[in-house]
Amino acid sequence: LITREQFEFIKKEHGSHASWAVWADEGDTPKSNMGDLSVLDPDINKDLLSQLNPNVVLVGLNISRGAIHEPFGNFHDKRPAATDFKTRFAVKNSPLWGAYMTDIIKDFDQKISGKVIKYLKKNPSFEQENVNTFYQELSDIGSVAPTMIAFGNITYDILQRNFKSKFQILKIPH
Repeated sequence: LITREQFEFIKKEHGSHASWAVWADEGDTPKSNMGDLSVLDPDINKDLLSQLNPNVVLVGLNISRGAIHEPFGNFHDKRPAATDFKTRFAVKNSPLWGAYMTDIIKDFDQKISGKVIKYLKKNPSFEQENVNTFYQELSDIGSVAPTMIAFGNITYDILQRNFKSKFQILKIPH
């Protein structure tokens, strides 16, 4: 269970690049209501804090659409071209609902994952900095022995390289 104080701390410290696997119900179309962040407001969604699970962490590679301007807006993209709705569909009514969601590589806006790999290979210290940040993030959310679910092969490889002896790491297609 996440307390209100923890929730507000996480929102302040990590809300610009992370979120929770909780979405508003779809409306007329599969993409409708994706950007409705009122579901991540405990004053509006009274059941929110009881739904959140910091011991399941869904991990993406990096932001691919520029800075997130609303806290917890990552993975809740309302743009017509966005495909975050697929994640909502995949986790709804599953044990993954309420999981913490973040990217392993922070503040690196790049749509082409191959370019992310190239950059990390040339700059191993950048990967290590992000791994350290991720460790701190896990601590901040109160995660204890989390199950990590990587979105795609590249994220999975980074998590395996840095966390395989510490956490259970699973992979789903990106």
